[in-house]
Amino acid sequence: ILFAMQTFLNRIISFCFYTLFLVVPLTFFSDTSELFEFNKMWLVFILSLIIFVSWTGKMIITRQIKIQRTPLEIPLALFLASQIISSIFSLDPHVSFWGYYSRFNGGLLSTITYLFLYAAFVSNISLKQVWKYLSASVVAGVLVGLWGLPSHFGYDPTCLLFRGTFDVSCWTNAFQPKVRIFSTLGQPDWLSAYLVLLTPIALALGINAWGKKKLPQSFFYFGATILFYVDNLYTRARSGFIGMMAALVVFVGWYLFITRRQLLTHGIKKILPLGSIIALCFVITFFLGTSIAQLDKFSFDGIKSMLTTHPVAVAPAAKTTATASAAQTEFGGTDSGRIRLYVWQGALSIWKAYPLFGSGVETFAYAYYMFRPAGHNMTSEWDYLYNKAHNEYLNYLATTGLFGLATYLSIIGLFFFTTTRLWKKHIPQLFSEKKSSYTLETHLVSLSLVASYVSILVTNFFGFSVVNVNLYFFLIPAFLFFIEGLLPNQNVFVFPKQSSESSEVSGFQWLGLTVVSIIGIYFLLVLTQYWTADRAYALGLNLDHAGQYQQAYQPLHDAVQQRTDEPTFQDELAINDAILAGALISQDSSTASKLAQEAVTTNTTLVTQHPNNVTFWKSRVRIMYILAQLNSRYMQDALIAIQKAHQLAPTDAKVDYNLGLLYGQTGQLDSAIATLKETIQLKSDYRDAYYALGIFYRNKAVGKGKTVTDPQAEQQAVALMHHILSLDPTDKQAQTALESWGEQ
Repeated sequence: ILFAMQTFLNRIISFCFYTLFLVVPLTFFSDTSELFEFNKMWLVFILSLIIFVSWTGKMIITRQIKIQRTPLEIPLALFLASQIISSIFSLDPHVSFWGYYSRFNGGLLSTITYLFLYAAFVSNISLKQVWKYLSASVVAGVLVGLWGLPSHFGYDPTCLLFRGTFDVSCWTNAFQPKVRIFSTLGQPDWLSAYLVLLTPIALALGINAWGKKKLPQSFFYFGATILFYVDNLYTRARSGFIGMMAALVVFVGWYLFITRRQLLTHGIKKILPLGSIIALCFVITFFLGTSIAQLDKFSFDGIKSMLTTHPVAVAPAAKTTATASAAQTEFGGTDSGRIRLYVWQGALSIWKAYPLFGSGVETFAYAYYMFRPAGHNMTSEWDYLYNKAHNEYLNYLATTGLFGLATYLSIIGLFFFTTTRLWKKHIPQLFSEKKSSYTLETHLVSLSLVASYVSILVTNFFGFSVVNVNLYFFLIPAFLFFIEGLLPNQNVFVFPKQSSESSEVSGFQWLGLTVVSIIGIYFLLVLTQYWTADRAYALGLNLDHAGQYQQAYQPLHDAVQQRTDEPTFQDELAINDAILAGALISQDSSTASKLAQEAVTTNTTLVTQHPNNVTFWKSRVRIMYILAQLNSRYMQDALIAIQKAHQLAPTDAKVDYNLGLLYGQTGQLDSAIATLKETIQLKSDYRDAYYALGIFYRNKAVGKGKTVTDPQAEQQAVALMHHILSLDPTDKQAQTALESWGEQ
């Protein structure tokens, strides 16, 4: 019975890891607030919970705690400690534990999950299974790649699944797979990072299959390699292209170095498969181009453009705003590299303010507002919320401080150090006349894992990890330790040292299995309830965005009732309450009053419990401003809220602008004018700020009457309207203002 139970639990653990590598990349759902990352993270949580129950059950059955020790246990433990400490001292502990809402990857809970999966993998998996997981990973990548490839040509399987139309009509203009594909990953850069890390693995498995004359397998892996490469180009992710080049340089360079002797004796036959793949990649790159303009000059289209383009006379450029004159991308908007520099500058400022333990795990979205460079206002993404530093290392530095970054880098450093020692020991066996279990095929897969890890480090430098990438970041070292023969070993933590030799399952063991199962079921229900609540929240949020506030009320209430501790749900509900109160005041004053009170109470609780969350303070401004139309006493609350938001986001031009408006609407004209002047300094092309400033100068000029009593203020008002017209001669509001003032 004991043996049968252990075998059953081992199969469950093995199946869960297969699902992690094979199913998680393909997982998405249409009815949740975030289609891709949220559902992937939730599946990882569920699978990890099942693995935990199964592994614990094995320990209960054997009456021993067994954990395989590895070279990374100390840096991994220190890294976990850094995340816990940072979460304790966080600007927002709730966000630090769960992660930034809708993604959750990166929060303390996700980190605990990844570290647990590493421990479970090295303690329960065999070398034979590792080889199967590598193959499963490539198969998953092929499915992801094939799913995304047609979307480049206007045929997206996701739209077929969601709407029944085989096109790209289910996506907004902000997400156009014909421009940049994203498949089942949800974002081009995330798809690119995932496919890039799989490319060396597929290439190595293909070369090994070719060497063993397993042609169908080799063609599959080589085909996967080319598919990954083509899809990567279609993502137009510069970080992915650079990561791909880094991975291939490491893989090809070391492969040629290690086989240099055999190349002298066997000639071109030895590198025929690899050489053919690399040559084909060059041809594909030449015709498809890259995402890097400097390289695309030498592509087919680039050369064709140079040969066919003739110089023409260019008229002098008209005056443009600062935003228009900024570096632009080929798709419009400010170049992402320029924006990243501002974000990185802000990340360094956060670290300087919280040097040791950072602002708190996953709190970048709130901390960045405090230190956001003013220059960010002059980019096309000036009003975007950045919840990551777009550089994994700076993100850890900002949110977890020196301690967090140092422990993260120690994981990477010790992995490479251990790999170097293993290779130093094993590589001589490749050229020894004695037979050895360590072969060139084994080393090639080991090399591919190192190249994959390098690609992760590169793509993380220009972006940040998502669920699939983080899985491989923590599990690639485990793969390599198995491949290199380091695992399993005798260095195992065992308690107690001597296990019971009883073949019967005692009553205490059955009790333990029952308790663990109940705990597992409980947390599974918690996760399910959270996911269900998110679906209700997503429905309410979408209805709110569509202006159907009454229909949104019930699903938002359902979401809050299911997860009373999720502030994101409460925030949206409070906004919905306020809007409905404003709409119902003339029809049902009693209900309107009740909704208004609920909105105020809910939001007050939020800003009290999460005082550093600028998003909730912005919501409070909106709520109080709406309610001020019902009762003027709320206008002062709106002003206090925007002042707090301004403290948390002193360089945010939109917050500054709204502060100026509320000063003006509460009769504080001098404060309004001074604030709007600051707004224009923050964002010199802010048309609405110029217009509001002109209106307030006019109000100051005429006072409470219609006659101008302050000619200087009047002159300023007229000049501001003329400035707006110099930028856009068709601006109706500016024209109407001047006409009403008797100006031309």
